[in-house]
Amino acid sequence: MHLKTSLMVRLALFLGLNDVALGADLQEAQVLAAMKRATSFMMNTVSNRGGFLWHYSEDFSKQWGEVPARKSQIWVQPPGSTTNVGMMLLKAAAATNDPDYLKYADRVAGALIWGQLPSGGWHYFIDFDMPGVQKWYEEVASQCRGWEEFYHYYGNATFDDDTTTSAARFLLEIYSTTLDPKFRPALMKALDFILQAQYPNGSWPQRYPLRNDFPHDGRADYTSFYTYNDEVISNNIYLLLDSYEKLGNEEYLKAARRGMDFYIISQLSPPQAGWALQYEMDLKPGWARSYEPASLCSDQTVENIRDLQNFYMITGDRRYLEPIPKAIQWLESSIIAKGPSKDFTHATFYEVGSNKPLYARHEVKDGKISSYRVGYEEFDLPSYGGRRRFDVAALKKGFEAIRNLNPQQASAEYRRRMQERTKLAASSIDLGKAERIVASLDAKGAWITPIEFLDIDNYADNPPLRFKGIDTKMYTSNMETLIACVSRLRETGQGRADRKK
Repeated sequence: MHLKTSLMVRLALFLGLNDVALGADLQEAQVLAAMKRATSFMMNTVSNRGGFLWHYSEDFSKQWGEVPARKSQIWVQPPGSTTNVGMMLLKAAAATNDPDYLKYADRVAGALIWGQLPSGGWHYFIDFDMPGVQKWYEEVASQCRGWEEFYHYYGNATFDDDTTTSAARFLLEIYSTTLDPKFRPALMKALDFILQAQYPNGSWPQRYPLRNDFPHDGRADYTSFYTYNDEVISNNIYLLLDSYEKLGNEEYLKAARRGMDFYIISQLSPPQAGWALQYEMDLKPGWARSYEPASLCSDQTVENIRDLQNFYMITGDRRYLEPIPKAIQWLESSIIAKGPSKDFTHATFYEVGSNKPLYARHEVKDGKISSYRVGYEEFDLPSYGGRRRFDVAALKKGFEAIRNLNPQQASAEYRRRMQERTKLAASSIDLGKAERIVASLDAKGAWITPIEFLDIDNYADNPPLRFKGIDTKMYTSNMETLIACVSRLRETGQGRADRKK
């Protein structure tokens, strides 16, 4: 970095100057060099065979995915995962025309393909030392109270948290980008898996192939339930739509439409015309994790309204708008706090029938969370299951605007939104932020950052773990900013060392 630029950044940070003064002397070559150095460090020092975990301590003595991880593991589940890195590398290759990024993306794909299950899907993580996985579950994962999806090793694939879909989406993108036939078998296997896992009514389970071998806390194994939670159904729908556009297989479009139709058949009846996180086989709300009661969910209802609006804009089929007014009426009737001074409007969960808010409370034994119970007593479980804030009036206004569009106008509006989303990063890039990111890269090529991680013994009462280290999500976020910066500098002609004075 030029001395002048470095001093400029330090002075601005010290004085608290705004971003307008920063970035004026940022050179494209500086940005490209920082991107290259950071990626070389991550791929050649941090990566395990092309894959990543979420967090690493600065000395690499400890590492985490969603829970404490083994050194032999890489994480498929976003955010800050192997799949996120792969998608970012494809963007870097497109923005810079540097073939090294495609080579790195190839390594990422190789790691994911190695860990693809025989069924075609993926588990939360890939472990290159499979004989040690069961012991890790017994000693570590099952002790992370609250992370109930890690209490038991099923050996099958999961759609939870965009796991299988994110891996399949990356393979779709790298195959579409390179047209290299070596990626096609794993991609087709993944897409076939998604088709096989779909229920006849259009929904998907949380995990597949179906297993029912882990009832716990007095409740049935929920992993076979029809599952909206953590965007299981919506992620599959949008991936299938992308796959249809890129590969042209009509079966993907038909399956996506079946998934859209499930939104209609799974809506509860008025006056509680919302949606649950998951449903049992009789289409009644099901109880999943011990703090996810069989109930209506305000979060999920808002998400489903937005998805249904998208489905209308994608298909032109007004059937997808019909459930929305009754859902909005339920949200309006379920407001538990009003006024600008309130930081919440709704509970997360509402009892079927009474519409009373339900709250989850944790029990502590020997300083550790031991169990959860759900009742009417208000208790805002940190990060989950307590209270939410929604602007129902704005939601209603947005719906009315979309309902007034004819199918052709709706389709054009959807395309416009998608185009705006891709253009936004470069057009709104903060060059001052980009310059600070370049300046903060250390001599090794690492962005050492403060990391917070929930205390797995008692995350509700204990302060989070705090340490400095390497955060994969921070790496991908910084790289996304620098990719947008390169695009902006090239579009405007700024940042070239040879530009005319």
